[in-house]
Amino acid sequence: MTTSNKLIRLGFIGAGNIANVHMEMFGKLPDSVELAGVTDVYASLAEARAKQHHIARVYATSDELLADPNIDAVVIGVSNEWHAPIAVKALEAGKHVLLEKPMAIDLAAAKTIVEAHRKAGTVLMIPHQLRWESVAMQVKEQADKGSLGRIYHAKAGWLRRKGIPGWGTWFTQMSKSGGGPLIDIGVHMLDLSLYLMGNPRPVSVFGSTYAEFGPRKKGIGTWGKPDWNGIYDVEDFATALIKLDNGATLSLDVSWAALIETDSQPYVHLLGTEGGAALRGTSGKLMSEQFDREANVELSVPKDDEGSRIRMSRHFVECIRGNREPITSVMTGYTNNLILDAIYKSSRSGREVVLDWEL
Repeated sequence: MTTSNKLIRLGFIGAGNIANVHMEMFGKLPDSVELAGVTDVYASLAEARAKQHHIARVYATSDELLADPNIDAVVIGVSNEWHAPIAVKALEAGKHVLLEKPMAIDLAAAKTIVEAHRKAGTVLMIPHQLRWESVAMQVKEQADKGSLGRIYHAKAGWLRRKGIPGWGTWFTQMSKSGGGPLIDIGVHMLDLSLYLMGNPRPVSVFGSTYAEFGPRKKGIGTWGKPDWNGIYDVEDFATALIKLDNGATLSLDVSWAALIETDSQPYVHLLGTEGGAALRGTSGKLMSEQFDREANVELSVPKDDEGSRIRMSRHFVECIRGNREPITSVMTGYTNNLILDAIYKSSRSGREVVLDWEL
């Protein structure tokens, strides 16, 4: 177990774009973290990242990295299908784990992670950076104080007009990604909404998914290099209504491609009995009434704000050193997977799905 008086030696499994972001953020914590190792199926990419971020060692495989007792913790940033297999191996090796979202490709895989985590006794955290945005933190503080009263509904979404990433690659193949925008960006909005609502337990889901543009090779975004010989068998739009155990509801709309006026920033609207809140991107507003008149407070990011990802990275370090559960714990990841699976199941059946919490 990592002690509190030494650097946490961090290894990176996967060296792609999201891993590069994590390398940059942890590189800003030199008093806490040592970038100790990296591996990727593309050896040249791992070598390039090692040079770029002054990472001590490049490993041939993830198994080799996990077998090294000098590695205390790992960041797993690979395609969704490999999240669970690698995370389970990392936990069994006694490593602390920062596991990219979604926690797993589906619910069955998520269960294997939960079981391995319970046995391991190490830290596992899902990096949902939207929780760490300054405005989201301000709203959470007010919600926890009771300023919004009882939050009875939340409306969340993230809509892109032309944003299908890497058409034909693993991103657009159900067997490798687990889904389209719902599991890619919808998971962020689910996670943030439930957190701001006080983490009520979801009890049932009704949802629908649509693939209206991707199969026709329309709605292509600028992220990722397309493989026109590949396949597209995921959705490009999803909508759902989630009922919660406290009587509240959460509605969700997400798209990679849709004929809307313009791309939306990620948004959450909270409806409370004493106040409301609106988050859109990095801005926000609190709404209430005083003396029967509207009273609104604009929320903004402080000029000296260090950023959500650096706060999130520091939280991971603090959880390791304090041997405590992260805010975005293994069970928050499991909850997201439970809901995602239910939305896909509801879309196939056309019926509401009651959630089964038995592990």
